[in-house]
Amino acid sequence: MSDLPAAEAALRPLDGRIALVTGATRGIGRATALALAAAGAHVVAVGRTSGALEELDDAIIAARSTATLVPLDIKDGEGLDRLGGALYERFGRLDIFVGNAGVLGPMTPLAQIEPKEWNDTLAVNLTANWRLIRSLDPLLRLSTAGRAVLVSSGAAHKARPFWGAYAVTKAAVEVLARTWAAEVENISSLRVNLINPGPIRTRMRAKAFPSEDPNTLPSPEELAQAILALCLPSVVETGQLYDFPTRGFKGFPIPA
Repeated sequence: MSDLPAAEAALRPLDGRIALVTGATRGIGRATALALAAAGAHVVAVGRTSGALEELDDAIIAARSTATLVPLDIKDGEGLDRLGGALYERFGRLDIFVGNAGVLGPMTPLAQIEPKEWNDTLAVNLTANWRLIRSLDPLLRLSTAGRAVLVSSGAAHKARPFWGAYAVTKAAVEVLARTWAAEVENISSLRVNLINPGPIRTRMRAKAFPSEDPNTLPSPEELAQAILALCLPSVVETGQLYDFPTRGFKGFPIPA
């Protein structure tokens, strides 16, 4: 229960909550970490670059919040396994998990993708999220209103040439999140949802579409507000996909 005055509590609805964000040093992850911090959360920021994490920490302090910095390569599975135990020892629970870290992977015909490139894309986009579920699920169940948001993509629902590695991982992430949501729905307060950002002004988007004018796209900060909304204790939806371009939840197609 927040001890803030009522007016400030309304502006900081995550006061006292612990939120973990992966890929927190730039783009969507950084914007999300800052949005959660501004809403009052203590942010556990996971990223590879210590310098960028320290810059994020300065910004979080400026937002009148606090952070725990975790310099960790998301492909370090044993490190992800240890993370849950370390968070339990320090906080005793976790309230929010945003699985944002991701890579575009090779934009190459499937038959020409090198095995290392394929494995690296799966390791970051898919396996790391599964490993984090193993590590964080017990902590999220200890929260009074655990919330998890995994970042998907419209590519998961298309079969465009040369997007195979990325699309396959995002389609798998959707099934991963929906399965997790179904497993915990009736036994805990944990709610698990996905978000499709659509075109956003990020480095990944610029790499995929180098001729596109980034100024025509929504900013990561705009998307971060939608992710924040999915992390609130008032969220009742679970196992669903929030489509940011249309600003609404989308149903999953059921095969005939």
